[in-house]
Amino acid sequence: HCLAVRAVCQREIDCDRGNGYSWKITLLRNYWKSKVKQEWLSGKYSNIASQFSLPEKSMYPMDVDTWGEILEAELER
Repeated sequence: HCLAVRAVCQREIDCDRGNGYSWKITLLRNYWKSKVKQEWLSGKYSNIASQFSLPEKSMYPMDVDTWGEILEAELER
């Protein structure tokens, strides 16, 4: 699980590890974020009609750099 989460959230994982968080805490902090981020990056929500079309678990608190990655992926599509 740690490697799968790191494949999507490398910057976030490296930052948490650099701040001294254990692997267990780092995984707990980033597991759902990696799931949501991967869905956004894969284009799952690229063609929605409105914000009301988004599934309930499609949002997660993410930093500006993460949303920047998602926006760049959308612009490349």
